[in-house]
Formats: sequence, structure tokens, C-alpha cells
Amino acid sequence: MKIGILGCTGAVGQQMMRVLEERKLDIEELRLFASERSVGKTFEFNGKIIEVENMTNKNFDGLDYVLGALEADLSKEIAQVVVDAGAVYIDNSSAFRMNENVPLVVPEVNPEDCFKHSGIIANPNCSTIISMVAMNGINKCSKIEKIIASTYQAVSGAGVKGMQELNAQIRALAQGQVVLPEVFTKQIAYNCIPQIGSYDKNGYTSEEMKMQNEGRKILHNDKLLVNCTCVRVPVIRSHSISITCITEEKVELEQIKKSLQETKGIVLENEPTPLEVSNQDLVYVGRLRNDLVFENGISLWCVGDQIRKGAATNAIQIIEVLESGIQTD
Repeated sequence: MKIGILGCTGAVGQQMMRVLEERKLDIEELRLFASERSVGKTFEFNGKIIEVENMTNKNFDGLDYVLGALEADLSKEIAQVVVDAGAVYIDNSSAFRMNENVPLVVPEVNPEDCFKHSGIIANPNCSTIISMVAMNGINKCSKIEKIIASTYQAVSGAGVKGMQELNAQIRALAQGQVVLPEVFTKQIAYNCIPQIGSYDKNGYTSEEMKMQNEGRKILHNDKLLVNCTCVRVPVIRSHSISITCITEEKVELEQIKKSLQETKGIVLENEPTPLEVSNQDLVYVGRLRNDLVFENGISLWCVGDQIRKGAATNAIQIIEVLESGIQTD
């Protein structure tokens, strides 16, 4: 197959290249695209040197799949050009997630939706992906009606500049210097910031509403209610989420444990941390327990690498599902 990556120089684009190599897809050709300032840069892939092309030239002829690692506004501009060239566009941005004609897919949860595409498939938000993989095992036991979640999101979720700001602030503070935030709204070193995204009229942020809006679409449950608080924490990589979910029926904890153990993409481990799960494609689930407030409530802690499973790997798994041709529904 022939694959293109848009935004190949960013953190997610670079990770897409590495994951494609690791998963050993049958790739006849890989083409890399970025903005004009990156044209001419070279990257090694499967022992070959590939030169970055100018994305604005919009030459995608001959490609089977194009992976988008762009901001939403750029993705909207270029998506139809990709589709018109005959490729399936798998978009990591928020541009098409809530478009009713675009499948929103977590391959471990709703792989059958991949085959309903009209040229574009959307990757969900990173925290949504990690949470939905964890929720999938519980939802198989009994339909989830409500989710209460708090996310602890790494600075790399804000890109390379987010990581640089954390490291720079730690160094500056160690030398007794004053730090001025640029990427984040407040100092991130040795701190937590309870805001990710812009505020909505209801007091929730755009990042927090994604969990409900995207979760409903992925789980095919328009009545799912989600109360989410998203927090930026001084961790370099991997997002953690504390979740309480309330199911339609009472389910024994042992049954849920068994379901999670049998669910693809999950590792059950009592105290997973972001440091331990970084650079992996699995979602780690721990602290599993009956909730003390809700009769049908289950509480847990889940952690996943948001650059890999929360972005790059999820997109490439979508290609694998399409190539397999196996519809599970």
C-alpha cells in the first residue's frame, strides 16, 4: 500500500512514522508532507531516506491512505483534496469528529464503523481514546449510562513547545529565576492547571465536552452523560484518567475484571503510572473497585500514551482494520 503523512515533522507525525515501521505494514511507498519551511528535510524509514514534500502543493495522487497530523483548520482545507485524489483520509484533528457522515473510531471498541466511511475517518481525542478502551470492557457487561472523569494530562498534549516549557521552567526555578508562562495559562512546573481548551457557556471546557460528545458517538449511545474535569499536570508523556462509571445494571466486580482481562488493548495492573506506560500502545487499568456512592458504580484509574495510542497508533490501527476487510458487526 501507499501511505502519506501530513504534518510529518510534529510529535504525532514523527510517531506515526515509528509506529508504521514497528507494526510492519506492507508499505510500498511512504510520502511525507509538511509546510513549506520543512520542505527538503529528510527522514529515514525502513532503511530509505525520504524527503519532505510541500503540503500546499496538494499532490496526493496514487496514495491509498493519508494520515493527518494537522491542526483542525488546515485539515478542513485539505481533506477533500485527499479524498478526491482517491485516498482514505484518517484525521487526527477535531475537524470532522462530530460530522455525522464521518466515522469516529477506536478500533478496539467500534471497528465496524471504519467501513461506513465516505473517504474520511476521524481519530477521537486522546483522552477519549484511552477512556473508551477502558470503558469498553465494562460496557460489554452492562450498558454504561454515566461517566464521571478527571483527567491528568501530560504537557506533550500541547506539543513539543509544551514539553520545552516544562523543562525550561524546572531549570529556571532551580536557579532561582522567575518564570513566565507562554504555552500554558500559568506556571506548569510543580503545578497543576485545571483548564484545557476554551470555556463554554456551561462552565466546561472544550476538552471536557469532547469526552461526552465523542463518547456518545463511539459507544453508539446518545443518552450517555459525562461529567469531566481536565487538568494539565507536570508530566512529560502519557495521560491518566480517574473514572467512575454507572452501569444500567449491577455487575459483580469479578465479572468486570474478567471482561477487562479479555478485552483487547488493556492491561490490568493495580497502580499504573504515566512514566511506566509511555511508549506503549496498550491502555493500563488499575484501582478497580466498587464505587461507594453509586449502587451500580465502578471506579478505576487508567493510563495510556496519548501520542501513541491516543493518536498515532489509533490511526494506524484504523488502516489495519480497513486492510483486514473484517467487519465485526
